[in-house]
Amino acid sequence: MSATHLPLLAGIASTVIFAGSTLPMLGKALRTRELGSYSLGNLLLANTGNVVHSIYVFSLPPGPLWVLHSFYLVSTGLMLAWFLRYELLPVRRAAGMRTAPAGEPALRPADPTFAFEHHPA
Repeated sequence: MSATHLPLLAGIASTVIFAGSTLPMLGKALRTRELGSYSLGNLLLANTGNVVHSIYVFSLPPGPLWVLHSFYLVSTGLMLAWFLRYELLPVRRAAGMRTAPAGEPALRPADPTFAFEHHPA
């Protein structure tokens, strides 16, 4: 193996290691849909940073860094989308539905039938 191949091999190995370290987080987030421990600000900044960093990364010749950066673009994008879908939007929907129509008991988001009940306006 020549010394010129060593950086490429290191890039491939680090890409596999970094991506492998992120996969359990993505799997758990998808499986449990519990993203309350994540910060919206952090997810927004991570996505913004990745988009801006793309200008630099994709100006380089194709290689392991492209693969790693593309993985980070997709994974942070998924985390943001899942956070919005499973954490932020349900809270906003529940806040807007706290009052019940006249003559009916108030609905609570913790009520297991909450998502399945339909009350005509």
